[in-house]
Amino acid sequence: MKKFAFIFPGQGSQYVGMGKYFYDNFKESKDVFDRADDILKFNLSDKIFNGTMDEISETKITQPGILTVSMAILEALKSICDIKTFCTAGLSLGEYSALICSGFLDFTQAIPLVQKRAEFMVSSLSDGEYGMTAVIGLSEEKILKVIDEVKNYGVLEVANYNCPGQIVVSGEVSALEKAEELFLENGAIKSVRLSVKAPFHTSFLSSAAEKFKVELSKINFEESKIPVISNVTAEEISYDSLVGLLSKQVMSSVLWEKSVHKMIEMGTDVFVEIGPGRTLSGFIKKIDRKITVLNVEDQASLEKFLKVLSEV
Repeated sequence: MKKFAFIFPGQGSQYVGMGKYFYDNFKESKDVFDRADDILKFNLSDKIFNGTMDEISETKITQPGILTVSMAILEALKSICDIKTFCTAGLSLGEYSALICSGFLDFTQAIPLVQKRAEFMVSSLSDGEYGMTAVIGLSEEKILKVIDEVKNYGVLEVANYNCPGQIVVSGEVSALEKAEELFLENGAIKSVRLSVKAPFHTSFLSSAAEKFKVELSKINFEESKIPVISNVTAEEISYDSLVGLLSKQVMSSVLWEKSVHKMIEMGTDVFVEIGPGRTLSGFIKKIDRKITVLNVEDQASLEKFLKVLSEV
């Protein structure tokens, strides 16, 4: 039997209309959207399907939105095929989808929790301009050297270790602009400014992490049925470590490349990205070209997934 790992995308994968096919065609998916609307006390579904990119890119909309879409797709999959995940993980925000998938959290608990997470992340920032840039084709050593060289311009830190040749840095725009020049001078293929105006996964969010820890302490987590790999440690999350790891995750580097290696070492044969976009699928292909990677986000990708599933 093939061992499947379900993986879930994070902030930045959003687009207008994400999940609409599942909302229109699966009662199970529509129920997820309806529950989210009820819990949040506003029409999240309408914003996702009919809003603008600017609207759904606001952190307070993006985070519950991507979680809802990912869970709506997962519920549709459960209704049409008998497939179980061997282990699971998610990138940043996507870790909450993984926690629901594993049984640690219930969707009705996760939606208000993620809403609080977004609120704390936004409100904890002092006035200033912040951003994130993906650096392509430059070693960690050289990136850290550049970060040190621009410290007089502002604070930068490594936010994500995504895959070989791609590291994301995060911090103050004043430092980011100078660093982007130096990354290219030091041999980077390119640097790509992300559509995020916040210093996610850095020490700038230390106060958000503390506030969020208080909220996490109020949650009645269940025992996990499926291993979840942590963004913070790239190791399996234990029940006792949940609150500490999830609060720390807000301000810690995301160890995605190491997390994928961990899941492969555990025996994963097939990765299935569930949610908007194919970003994680692209990362995994760069981490291990031999591994099978699928994604499910719309009708075409669902049909491809079911075809491959029938063959394995």
